Amino acid sequence: MDSERLIANLTRLKLIAIRDKLDNFLDEASRREMSLLETLAYLCEQEIQSKNQRRIQMGISISKLPYFRTLEQFDFESQPSIDPKQIRDLSTCRYIGNGDSLLLLGPPGVGKTHLAVALGREAIFLGYTVLFISATALLTHLTKAHQEGKLAEKIGQYSKPKLLIIDELGYLPFDPKAAHLFFQLVSRRYEKGSILITSNRSVGEWGEVFGDPIVATAILDRLLHHSHVVTIRGESYRLKEKRKSGLIRTEHLKKNK
Repeated sequence: MDSERLIANLTRLKLIAIRDKLDNFLDEASRREMSLLETLAYLCEQEIQSKNQRRIQMGISISKLPYFRTLEQFDFESQPSIDPKQIRDLSTCRYIGNGDSLLLLGPPGVGKTHLAVALGREAIFLGYTVLFISATALLTHLTKAHQEGKLAEKIGQYSKPKLLIIDELGYLPFDPKAAHLFFQLVSRRYEKGSILITSNRSVGEWGEVFGDPIVATAILDRLLHHSHVVTIRGESYRLKEKRKSGLIRTEHLKKNK
């Protein structure tokens, strides 16, 4: 009965890791000849570790990060325009705590999305909620919600995560009406939640991207007020690999035949 009561109490207290692995943990404590206090501390540490792992797994699942990328995997030597110290500082996620924006700018293939995903993972590890979405998908969802009379609800949904990652802004131009919807989202999150944007266009070109220089200025006014900007100048990783393998030269020769 005492065992059943203990299991019931552990369940009620939501100490699931201790409940499920109690015998293993007690055997380990005995093997180490832990005192009662040491055993209690050990059990608490195992429960905390388990809860953190579950939180991280759930955070990654709901974030919709497209793939696994870490900062350790990023090749800083191939992109000397990036200051590794700045990226390491951003990985502390203080900018999220302050509600700042982060812009990763540069041509295609230089690692912007890699950095965005890796920084998103760091944010999840530190307890922040994250959502990743492409700019095209975001505007499609906002436009549809507007047409269905559910814009406020949709903007509310995209305002909940502490970090909203918007990928590939600028690859396709926006309809001016969509630009106004994007402005409403940025305004809703202004100084409340961080936005991380990757773009192949400089901020001076965003008037063309949004199809309305006035709206673009209003968006940038809010994004840049409290912001960090990382501009990457370099060659695409994919083009480098093709050049190394000789594929670019081969394709060029084929076209000239």
